[in-house]
Amino acid sequence: MIKAIDYFLNRITMYRLVLYILVALILTGMLAGIFGYIPYSAVSIGISVILVVGICCVSNRLFSAFYNAPVNVESVYITALILVLILHPVQNTSDIKLLVWASILSMASKYIFAVNRKHIFNPAAIAVVLTSIGFGGSGSWWVGYTVMTPVVIIGSLLIIRKIKREDLFFAFVLTAVVVGSLMTINRGGNILTFFNHLLFRSSLFFFAGIMLTEPLTTPPSAKHRIIYGIITGVLFLPQIHIKGFYTTPELALVLGNIYSYLVSPKEKLWLALKEKVMSSRTVVDFVFHPVSKFSYLPGQYMEWTLAHDHPDTRGNRRYFTLASSPTEDNIKLGVKFYEKSSSFKKSLFGLEANSHIIASQLAGNFTLPNDPSKKLAFIAGGIGVTPFRSMIKYLIDKNEARSIILLYFNKTEDEIVYKDVFEHAKELFDIRTVYVLSDLSSISDRWKGRKGIVTDEMIRKEVPDYKERLFYISGSHVMVSSCGQILKSMGLKNSQIKRDYFPGLT
Repeated sequence: MIKAIDYFLNRITMYRLVLYILVALILTGMLAGIFGYIPYSAVSIGISVILVVGICCVSNRLFSAFYNAPVNVESVYITALILVLILHPVQNTSDIKLLVWASILSMASKYIFAVNRKHIFNPAAIAVVLTSIGFGGSGSWWVGYTVMTPVVIIGSLLIIRKIKREDLFFAFVLTAVVVGSLMTINRGGNILTFFNHLLFRSSLFFFAGIMLTEPLTTPPSAKHRIIYGIITGVLFLPQIHIKGFYTTPELALVLGNIYSYLVSPKEKLWLALKEKVMSSRTVVDFVFHPVSKFSYLPGQYMEWTLAHDHPDTRGNRRYFTLASSPTEDNIKLGVKFYEKSSSFKKSLFGLEANSHIIASQLAGNFTLPNDPSKKLAFIAGGIGVTPFRSMIKYLIDKNEARSIILLYFNKTEDEIVYKDVFEHAKELFDIRTVYVLSDLSSISDRWKGRKGIVTDEMIRKEVPDYKERLFYISGSHVMVSSCGQILKSMGLKNSQIKRDYFPGLT
């Protein structure tokens, strides 16, 4: 079952997954309205969807044209459907006014409340806060009705598994449960009533799984994500108030967004393509010149947005690891192309010199340990070698010797990339690279490397002191998962295994 879920999740982008879940929630709400489980009719919900989606699309087009920014249609739909789920569906003219202004303000916030093109607030949350100030009241969060809970929980868990934000999700939920319980007991309330309301009659899981985890307003490091979850978990509780001023879910998120912005990288880069280099039969290196300098760690990744005509179902955003080292003047991406590439990759491949692309959301903990004496072992599958190219090039430029063994797996010899960097590292620091080919039918008699796939026998032979090393694994989801299981079967602890991860579909 888990393998089937992962198979599905690995073939869909994060944005498309969230969009599908929101559509499922809207349909669930309409069915609940038809059968009388919620006080809103399917017609009123449907009218709200048409109204909000239409206004969001039009206003976003206008703002993007004014600010000369690329349009991400999926992001617009996601914000629009969230607004429908947290505001009162249309029942009178005042509801229409609130929905119209919330729609406009949510789109405006993506451009106005942005510093150096980086968002500060969750668009839906800040829109509801502003409309509440202007027109009174607050979000209804009708998505929290009990009948919606099963779909909300399933959807939230799928998103959390997809984007690997369990730390944030559980920090928020546990904080809300524990702090709320203590406050209920302190005030002599019924703890069972509190649990029933919080877990089954509130927007807790929708807030945690769909709104809190929005990538653009989430801290990149685990430590800050946990703090972010704790802050919002406390502020989310209806018992929290200061002199009669009570917080709301949307206000809790907006206040949490401020903390997230303060501790997150501020860069949103406008990069010009300098050149394209065919590094192998299937891999192209894209070399970009940053308009301004920015700092990053070897092994980190960014989200890349490329506006293009007629984007397919995978959208116009991707996550790519930086193959370049922070010591280099340019930013390098290593991208693998297939016969049936996405519209994004086709447009990327078609970029000409001086064309621009946007990079943001610098993140990732797949970085070198601070202790230079720590022995390391890298396992790379195909284009998963890019973070290791970044790390090793960094060590070369810094003249920093470390004990590293790289096991580099490819199907065929002509898929190998960055061999010049790895061979240079061998000359300088004796960093050893073991090249392994898995397509046995295409291996020539001249091949001097290893053959086969990752096995415990191969690891034991090539990395005899494996129990002393910290392992880094980067490649396809299947390859990373398989290698992790092999290493654990060899007696290594989870703390000795680092898995490369970036959300979305590459």
